[in-house]
Amino acid sequence: MTTLIIGASGFLGGELARQATATGHTVTGTFTTAPGPLPEIQWLPLDVRNRDDITVVLDKVQPRLVINAAARRGDWAATAEGPGRLAMAAADRGVRLLHVSSDAVFSGVQTVYDEAATPDPITSYGAAKAAAETAVRLVSPAALVIRTSLIIGDGASKHEKLVHDVSAGRAPGPLFTDDIRRPVHVSDLAAAILELASSAQSGIRHVAGEDAVSRHELGLLIARRDGLDAAALPAGLRADTGASDGQDIRLDSSATQSALRTRLRGAREFLSSATGTGTLR
Repeated sequence: MTTLIIGASGFLGGELARQATATGHTVTGTFTTAPGPLPEIQWLPLDVRNRDDITVVLDKVQPRLVINAAARRGDWAATAEGPGRLAMAAADRGVRLLHVSSDAVFSGVQTVYDEAATPDPITSYGAAKAAAETAVRLVSPAALVIRTSLIIGDGASKHEKLVHDVSAGRAPGPLFTDDIRRPVHVSDLAAAILELASSAQSGIRHVAGEDAVSRHELGLLIARRDGLDAAALPAGLRADTGASDGQDIRLDSSATQSALRTRLRGAREFLSSATGTGTLR
């Protein structure tokens, strides 16, 4: 299958490109500033804020599948408007679209959120992701919107790097005990996305790990795996900072998991040792 991965130079996009190539896809990846490290795929620059850029790339690649894994915090045009433009261009060409969204579309007031929950973002990033979801679903009803949570890897994610920096004194703490998510391993997430891409499913799907853990517990798990000093990771309460973003947001992925071969491991499992690609049931 000819597959175009928007944001393939990023953390999730790179894993998607690696797994898609390994399973026989002919992959083109896009980047904003520089190509990623995979020499076996075609790389093209793309600014999703520019309608003409999108048209040029789609017409050059002529993909059967487009996966939008790009993320750019603080940029409404790229995060909210770009996916809508991409959805219009894909729909005009009859191309299947998967758009990756975030648990940031929720406030945390409800705590557990399934796919039927109504977004109620309280941050600018969450509002941008919610707007993108609405645009994609309005323009392309056959598209899949995949919400996920904190994406963890084998040391390369921003969340793992932060734990290392806090442990080494390069970044300030604390890590919050009341900020709770359901982290997912990047290899499991990529495998699930590619599995869903090969299905006829549409609408919204939640793809997150099974464990609800705080940012502090996540830090302790990373520290234990990587041999860091757990005592160097201070604990604190987000509620004490007056921050407005959600504290306890748990994506319910049970409906999606029941239809997947890919098993979405919990953080306590995948951080217990070094991990490889997503496992199958």
